[in-house]
Amino acid sequence: MELQHLPEVRICFVGDSFVNGTGDSECLGWTGRVCANANKRGYDITSYNLGIRRDTSTDIATRWLQEVSLRLPKEYDGRVVFSFGLNDTTLENGKTRVDLADSLKNAYEILSEAHNLYPVLMVGPAPYAEQQDSQRRNRNTDLSKQFAFICKKIDVPYLDVFTILEKSNIWINEAIANDGVHPRAGGYAEFAKIVENWDAWLNWFPLNLIDNSKLG
Repeated sequence: MELQHLPEVRICFVGDSFVNGTGDSECLGWTGRVCANANKRGYDITSYNLGIRRDTSTDIATRWLQEVSLRLPKEYDGRVVFSFGLNDTTLENGKTRVDLADSLKNAYEILSEAHNLYPVLMVGPAPYAEQQDSQRRNRNTDLSKQFAFICKKIDVPYLDVFTILEKSNIWINEAIANDGVHPRAGGYAEFAKIVENWDAWLNWFPLNLIDNSKLG
């Protein structure tokens, strides 16, 4: 059966090293995989990976709009997927790199402004592989819950990947065998499957290839 090709969609993925796909020898990460798989089904996606290692929500707040606007001219169907937070909770010199209140303020301002300009999705922070760090885990789970609340308030779909990936042996074992944080290709493939099964992603790219050019 001949695939139906739909109008071009341009997507910016904005975030940290997990958006970048750090650790994946195939240089796809989860973002490259979800777009490649959608293209195989007949969609025409141009993707821009704007993931920067060690970026916090504060870093992203200062750069996202300029980087995204350059890549999403108004004449195109432009969309944005954000994913950040883990680096905010990292301890440096006895305190987190970004205070929780500032993380939430950053997320609210980033997502509110983006939502007024583009269709937007938010993917929560991924789990830290070294599970013995219970305090770090608690900070991350709390941040994810708070992000979910913010997204609900401003009507941005939110995906909690933390609670799913922390139960994934592939994600955890690959990360531990690598640098303790980033998995290899298998872990990112697991991440991609979670996104592809998400209702919000399927609303953007339905399996039956209906005209979704105006969906948010």
